Amino acid sequence: MNAPAIKITKPVREQVSREEWETRVNLAACYRLMSEYGMVEMVANHISARVPGTKNEFLINPYGMLYEEMTASTMIRIDVEGNVLFNATEYGVNQAGYVIHSAIHSARHDVDCIIHTHTLAGMAVSAMKCGLMPIAQTSMRWAKGVSYHDFEGIAIRTEERERLARDIGKNDAMILRNHGLLTCGPSIPECFNNMFRLERACQLQVMTLSCNTDIQLPPQEVIDQCWQQFQPGVRRRLGLLEWPSLLRKLDRIDPSYRD
Repeated sequence: MNAPAIKITKPVREQVSREEWETRVNLAACYRLMSEYGMVEMVANHISARVPGTKNEFLINPYGMLYEEMTASTMIRIDVEGNVLFNATEYGVNQAGYVIHSAIHSARHDVDCIIHTHTLAGMAVSAMKCGLMPIAQTSMRWAKGVSYHDFEGIAIRTEERERLARDIGKNDAMILRNHGLLTCGPSIPECFNNMFRLERACQLQVMTLSCNTDIQLPPQEVIDQCWQQFQPGVRRRLGLLEWPSLLRKLDRIDPSYRD
């Protein structure tokens, strides 16, 4: 698949560092995987990755392309002030994407990747007063590690950034009330794994609540123990083991994300 609207003659790979190119490839893969697993809303939503070696620059998608069209070359490099530093496409940056991602990249230098979605299950749970419930093991991963941010309208006002950064705190997942889901992580593979599992937990909750039957939850001490077992340092870094196999999956489907 050829990426549309590439407007340069010199390959992007020759204009960026080796480390940035590798990040671009993994970021494009993340977009393709989000599409493959149905976590998309046409050209809306966004995934960003910090440019290696920087604190205030990140890569984000061109606003107007489908996730399935993303390639390493199409990613736009911007800074937290909104300045476009490199863009090989004819598209611009989604203002809401800039606001949300710049808020967290500025506040969380431990975070290299951020994903934001508007999935049906995620939006449904975002409107539930109960929040995310510890229904099963997948959900208990987030028993204590989910933040909440109240809806303020479409996130195009830069003054919301302070509250987004405040509300996520040190967590790697946040439910945007009446809006959708957000995850972050120290790497692209880990951030994708966080979103995949958070989305599954939301799907599970919607399915369970639709069954119109009493729900049995484990004792609180068991929920707490399960949550602890998912914490960094207790087990492997979740997402890294899976990533090479996911890239092989993409390579079988369409390897053009690497272009």
